[in-house]
Amino acid sequence: MMFRTIYKSKIQGAIVTEANLEYVGSITIDEDLLDAADIIPNERVQIVNLNNGIRLETYVISGKKGSGAICMNGGAARCAVVGDRILIISYAMMEAKDAVVFKPKVIFVNDKNKIVSKK
Repeated sequence: MMFRTIYKSKIQGAIVTEANLEYVGSITIDEDLLDAADIIPNERVQIVNLNNGIRLETYVISGKKGSGAICMNGGAARCAVVGDRILIISYAMMEAKDAVVFKPKVIFVNDKNKIVSKK
C-alpha cells in the first residue's frame, strides 16, 4: 500500500494580526477559521508569507472564536510582521487511491480575517 501526502486545506490570504516573539512557538488562529478549514489544534501547518516569500512549518493553537486572530508566535514571529498576508496550508496522508479523488477545502478571508467564500 502506498500513501501520499496531499494538500488537505488552506486559509487563503489571512492577515497577521500579532507577532509574539516571547511565546514558546506556533501560530494562533481564530477558531472559526480552523473549523471552516478542518484544521485542529496541534496540527502541523505550513505558513507561506506572501509579502516576503518565507515558508515555515509550525503547529496550531486555537484562538478566540470570531476574533480574527492570526498570531505568529516564538521564532515564527521573526518570519512575519503585523499586516503581512499569509497562506496557511495543512496536509494529510492518505492512500493513493483516495488521494486522486480528494478535494481540499479552501477558505478565503478578507482583511479582517473573516470568511468571504469557501471552495
